[in-house]
Amino acid sequence: MDTREAVALLAAAVPREAGTWADLGAGTGTFTRALVELLGPEARIYAVDRDARLVAALERWAQRNAPKVIAVAADFTGPFELPGLPAPQLDGILLANALHFVADGEAVLRRLANWVRPGGRVVVIEYDRRARSSWVPYPISPERLAVLAASAGLSAPAVTATRPSAFGGTLYVAAAERFVVSPRGRP
Repeated sequence: MDTREAVALLAAAVPREAGTWADLGAGTGTFTRALVELLGPEARIYAVDRDARLVAALERWAQRNAPKVIAVAADFTGPFELPGLPAPQLDGILLANALHFVADGEAVLRRLANWVRPGGRVVVIEYDRRARSSWVPYPISPERLAVLAASAGLSAPAVTATRPSAFGGTLYVAAAERFVVSPRGRP
């Protein structure tokens, strides 16, 4: 998938306004570049991946093309820090083809959702109708994502786009919002 295709896939899920986002499991940066296009040049985007070589390549790209992209070498499934972010108050998180590698997706999504400000967005790209494999060890159907989102204090995810996957099944994009907590502590 190229950046143009990634932008089209994400367009209905990502608001077109600057903010601070994290692309977790950024890999080669296809969806990081899509976020740059959708959010604009004033957005700050953390591109997080555990592969130091990919992070170094993203850092070189960002220095030339998108200085507000901050490449971070970290495993999003465990504790990590985002440099220059004083408090975990992201406007959004993107997990593109990343959550299906996590054995305990519920616990990880719950922890990650705490990084998102109330009213902020969590966008997930996953496979539907895909059998478990070494490439997708923990498949997450839209129905399963709804369970994970509820556990994480997120709204019911809305599927905003789908497309057939070259690797089998259907690729889908879903967006959920972090509940705004009332003064009484209830959403």
